[in-house]
Amino acid sequence: MKRFAALYARLDDTRATLAKVEAMRDYFAQAPPADAAWGLYFLTGNRLKRLIAPTRLRAWIAEATGLAPEVIEESYAHVGDLAETLALLLDRPGKPVAAERGLADWVAWLLALKALDEPAQRDKLLDAWSWLPMDECFLFNKLLTGSLRVGVSSGLAARALAAHAGLDVNLVAQRLMGEWRPSADNYATVIEPGAGAAANPSQPYPFCLASPLEDSPGRTVEALGAPSQFLIEWKWDGIRAQLIRREGQVFIWSRGEELLNGRFPEIEAAALAALPEGCVLDGEVLACNEAGVLPFATLQRRIGRKTLGKKLLAEAPVAFLAYDLLEAQGEDRRTQPLSERRAELEALLQRSDADLRLRISPKLAAEDWPTLAASRSESRARGVEGLMLKRLDSPYQTGRKRGAWWKWKIDPMTVDCVLVYAQAGHGRRANLYSDYTLAVWDQDALVPVAKAYSGLTDAELTMMDAWIKRHTREKFGPVRSVDPEQVFEIAFEGIQASPRHKAGIALRFPRILRWRRDKTAAEADTLATMKRLLPP
Repeated sequence: MKRFAALYARLDDTRATLAKVEAMRDYFAQAPPADAAWGLYFLTGNRLKRLIAPTRLRAWIAEATGLAPEVIEESYAHVGDLAETLALLLDRPGKPVAAERGLADWVAWLLALKALDEPAQRDKLLDAWSWLPMDECFLFNKLLTGSLRVGVSSGLAARALAAHAGLDVNLVAQRLMGEWRPSADNYATVIEPGAGAAANPSQPYPFCLASPLEDSPGRTVEALGAPSQFLIEWKWDGIRAQLIRREGQVFIWSRGEELLNGRFPEIEAAALAALPEGCVLDGEVLACNEAGVLPFATLQRRIGRKTLGKKLLAEAPVAFLAYDLLEAQGEDRRTQPLSERRAELEALLQRSDADLRLRISPKLAAEDWPTLAASRSESRARGVEGLMLKRLDSPYQTGRKRGAWWKWKIDPMTVDCVLVYAQAGHGRRANLYSDYTLAVWDQDALVPVAKAYSGLTDAELTMMDAWIKRHTREKFGPVRSVDPEQVFEIAFEGIQASPRHKAGIALRFPRILRWRRDKTAAEADTLATMKRLLPP
């Protein structure tokens, strides 16, 4: 635990990519295999599930410290992070212990708590809290509460491990995809020499991601080249996924590495019937019927549902729209040019085109960039997010490699909103009020329409944090209501009717564009204005 706590502190103290990589590389070089495996698991974005209810933890910490519950609550509201609050309140000289526990030992210790009754859980936690040093206690509490977030990407962690093991980073990233479980044996498999990926029929490939095209192609045409050099497609609004057919089974993995089997049984059945063995497709899960692609709101009805009734299956049908062929006849095709992969994909899906559950993303033709810009202007009416531009000579790369694939999205919708509630953030922002609830006018009342967590600079966040503390009206645990004075312009990708929300609408991917210090709250937008943006 001491090593991982030191790594966590090093990562938190720097924003320099090379420094983060070096810190992780040092950790992998020093940690025993079992500890390194769990460290890798957490560094790649995984967490333990919350083991003890927060109300119990706050009661036990009051008992351990002798502080009144009101003091605990006020401390939590001030700090904004329960794990850090517990560690700060317990910061005192610990009693000596016989031996240091490693990270893997502590994880096993924590997981064993689930099988104990409440008094036994309490006794074991009070004992652990009594001797853990401050930095280790903080990390221990993060694991306990299921709130551990490490400030690195999974790609950066793979890069550090690859540097330690002397392997290609793409190979390491591939070996970590799918249902990778932390253990000394599995860790050894990831870092062993050799050119192959780990043998697992369900294992997906790391996704190739597109870079945003900030300017219009008309102004960057020399850098991009002619449209004929690209495969041009619509940017569909669904769930990016890989469809895998291996060893008589079908697997669907989302870009977020969630196994979606059972969520879309019609796609699984179609793939089992139409696709050959040793086949992996990259594409999009879309709500789709004979008439075409349906709004994302229709697909949302299926997301998160594990029990699917006949009515829902009929009202929200889905299809897999294939973009790319990553594996054929059990062989990795990713190094081949996109033009060759696309031709093989078209040949593969010719016989399954009659099955609406498996389709191929149509190509768009354009002689010049102005013609393509005109097509892009139709995106919102078509229910898509813009265009994808993929170089025909490009391999299928790992992650986002600028220059090969571009996403040319349409401009987002925007409205001006009033800040009404604020809450402390997480990680580096745990001591700043950085999570905002924003509202628009419904006649004389402000109605919340969005929550936004990003878009301001560090300097602006610091200024807003000070303002929020001076203009708090009420406190509701970690949340504060504030004077309705600050206006922010927010952007969002879509809007839909939603009976679950008080405003009657829900926004897709809301984020702050800018702080409108030039506007008063009275000049913010209205709910009626926003409802006019709803699709017909």
